Amino acid sequence: MMYRSLIRTSTRQLASAARPGTVRSYASTASQPFDWEDPLGSHNLFTEEEIAIRDTAEAYCQERMLPRVLQAYRDEYYDKKILEEMGELGLLGATIKGYGCAGVSNVASGLITKAVERVDSGYRSGMSVQSSLAMGGIEEFGTQELKDRLLPEMAKGKLLGAFGLTEPNHGSDPGSMETTAKPHPTKKGYLSISGSKTWITNSPIADVLLVWAKYSETGKIRGFVIERKDCPPGTLETPAIKNKTGLRASLTGMIHLDACPVPEANMFPDVEGLRGPFACLNSARYGIAWGVMGALEDCITRTRAYALERKQFKGNPLAKYQLVQKKLADAATDAAFGTLAAIQVGRLKDDGKTAPEMISMIKRQNCDKALSNARVLQEVFGGNAVSDEYSIGRHVANLFVTQTYEGQSDIHSLILGRAITGIQAFV
Repeated sequence: MMYRSLIRTSTRQLASAARPGTVRSYASTASQPFDWEDPLGSHNLFTEEEIAIRDTAEAYCQERMLPRVLQAYRDEYYDKKILEEMGELGLLGATIKGYGCAGVSNVASGLITKAVERVDSGYRSGMSVQSSLAMGGIEEFGTQELKDRLLPEMAKGKLLGAFGLTEPNHGSDPGSMETTAKPHPTKKGYLSISGSKTWITNSPIADVLLVWAKYSETGKIRGFVIERKDCPPGTLETPAIKNKTGLRASLTGMIHLDACPVPEANMFPDVEGLRGPFACLNSARYGIAWGVMGALEDCITRTRAYALERKQFKGNPLAKYQLVQKKLADAATDAAFGTLAAIQVGRLKDDGKTAPEMISMIKRQNCDKALSNARVLQEVFGGNAVSDEYSIGRHVANLFVTQTYEGQSDIHSLILGRAITGIQAFV
């Protein structure tokens, strides 16, 4: 495939830029030197293709995305050309087979996500919404006409997607959504959709919006593909949400629909209720579980470098002190365990053997551990952590959001508790 040849070419050209070389060997009783960047040797579990994809993704992210992120975060700016660049490398909708997508393994897709979030969670959010939520939803539930018409351009990053489920009054309780779809009173073959969605990544720039609404004819939740170019003035508005304290390098907004006409053919034909949106969310949650490990690993790398360079008390580097070493050891352990858990679930996902609760478990655990460890590592920087040039504060702010969206950790605790006990405790 073109994608695989591009991967090989890109890997040869860019892999050397993926991460600066450092000496990682330390005294050990084992014959194999300990690699602090991959403590449990997870790379041994990857195929050659997965390693090539990882190296290409990391090279692109470090060489092309990292130089932009600090100013983008300061300005609350998202360059939508990033998605086009990802499309050129075959990184969008990577697990989808056909339609110009790469059709790679779920582990390979996770490695892409991890590489992106190593730079910034906001950049990963923009990619995840495009790939897992918008493209993934259309690929799994859309008509063949929608797939053929939209997915190839979305894979190139030429058409941008958004996913509208959360509402102003209903976050963790999507079953109570107020957005409705009903037969259009004057346009035959069309539906009229009204309602509002909020905290929607990519909505201000999206060309294709996958919106979930209650269908008046059945009272059931259905999925609808809304194409901005076909919406009459005043029926669709997507204002940006400004002045965020996290995910400032991604674009977040609302979706306001006022009797927006949508062709009946754009309604997903065979899925009703929350099964549809939750299936999409599970794919995105799986990606988040990978991504936050990338953010945590970047925190570890930056903290280690700072602790070795910064000297306090008799000219000693901070890394000499026991409390600092414990912080690094805890974080490296959780990052290694979290990565192995994500690999395991990815392999099961490829084999069609995952339960939704598995994804809840790794999403909850990895997000919680990434956030708690990042907060502790931030302490090593002292007052310097306040400066955005050190990046650790940006990661901490972002990781709080990742713990919250697509199922806050307490919600995933209840999902797991229900599976363990057989008793539902949501209400």
